[in-house]
Amino acid sequence: MIVSRILLATALTLVAAAAYAGDDVLEAIDHARKAYEDGNLSTAKQQLDLASQLVGQKNAESLAALLPEPLSGWKGDKAEKTAVGTAVFGATSASRLYHGPAGHTIQVRITGDSAMVMQFAQLFLNPAIAGAMGKLIKIGDQRAIQSSEGTINIVVNDKYLVTVEGSADAAAKLAYAQAVNIAKLSKL
Repeated sequence: MIVSRILLATALTLVAAAAYAGDDVLEAIDHARKAYEDGNLSTAKQQLDLASQLVGQKNAESLAALLPEPLSGWKGDKAEKTAVGTAVFGATSASRLYHGPAGHTIQVRITGDSAMVMQFAQLFLNPAIAGAMGKLIKIGDQRAIQSSEGTINIVVNDKYLVTVEGSADAAAKLAYAQAVNIAKLSKL
C-alpha cells in the first residue's frame, strides 16, 4: 500500500513536470516558491521579477500578432516587441512601421500592462475632455480620438492603447486603425 502511494505520487510528479517542461514562466515561479520557502527572499523576488518579465514578453508576442498586415501599396517592417517590467511604470508593447507611396510612413503601436494606459483611459470616459484632445470617432465599436494631424488613439477595455501615427494623411491612418484586430485585442 505504501509502495503504491509512493509510485502514484512519483507518477503524478512526473506528469506535472512534463506539463511544465520548457515553460520558463512556471519554472521561474517554482524557483521563487522554493526560494521563499527556504527563506531566501532576495532570490524569490528575482525569480518572480523574471516570471513577470517573461509574461510581459509573451504578452508582447500576442500584441504583435494583432498588428495589421500592410495595406495595398504599402510595405511593413517586422514588428518590434517590448516588455518593460515594473520599472518606469511598466509596459508591454508591439509596434510596426509601414512604408507607403511617396515615402509616407505610419506606425501602429499597441501598448498594455501600464498604469499610464489606465490613466489615459480615464480621459476617454469624459467626452468633454476627450473632445478637447481631438475629434471623437469610432473604430469598430470603440471610441477613438483623432488629432488635427490625423494621429489616432484608441483605448480598448481600459487596458490597451492603440496609437496610429506618422507622416501619411489622416485617411491612411484611419485605414490602418480600422485594420487593427480590435475584437481579438478586447479578448486578451
